[in-house]
Amino acid sequence: MLTVESIRAGYDESVVLNDVSIQAEVGKVTAVLGRNGVGKSTLIKTIAGLVKPSAGSVEWMGDKMEKKAPELRARSGIAYVPQGREIFPSLTVEENLLLGLEALPKKERTGIPKQVFEWFPVLLEMMHRKGGDLSGGQQQQLAIARAIVGKPKMLLLDEPMEGIQPSIVQLIQDVIIEIAASQEMGIILVEHSLDLAFACADYYYILDHGTIVSEGVTNVAHMDMVKRHLVV
Repeated sequence: MLTVESIRAGYDESVVLNDVSIQAEVGKVTAVLGRNGVGKSTLIKTIAGLVKPSAGSVEWMGDKMEKKAPELRARSGIAYVPQGREIFPSLTVEENLLLGLEALPKKERTGIPKQVFEWFPVLLEMMHRKGGDLSGGQQQQLAIARAIVGKPKMLLLDEPMEGIQPSIVQLIQDVIIEIAASQEMGIILVEHSLDLAFACADYYYILDHGTIVSEGVTNVAHMDMVKRHLVV
């Protein structure tokens, strides 16, 4: 279980998150929804250790994490895929994937799991291509796959389906659902598209002006209410 409790965080003197609390379980997809600029990315960066909170706590599997560095959080089983992908463009697909293994103890770095290529077959075809030569959708698949090879227990995805073609959106959505169904990994999905989030998430939180304004189980009965919070 990942528990974020009463987090206050931001940049310099600017407070972006104020008293934010969420929970996410292994084996479940938890969506964080909201309009642009309401603090979704700041929340996920705070969980990943890239933004230091001024108040509140982040607890993962019973351990306090808010003072731990990002690399220690990664080794504890939290993987982060940022908005914009941030793959290494000068490295090959294979080299990018191998970097993901560094989250594991050395004795467990036994190679890239075959499951990754079952989920993202295009990566096997392009193993020796430079990351910078891939399309945006292919780079997104690579970014997610690189996180997965480290066998995390909680995967943080920041707008993974933004700006990519519909067929790749569907593929990523299917992979998210399959990962959660395996009960081996939880996912926190930051998303602005209500339809995409509700298609694969079990539970949702809505951020607005840096606070949680609504939460609940993702079902059709909640759609209209959620839409009201997301209207600009």
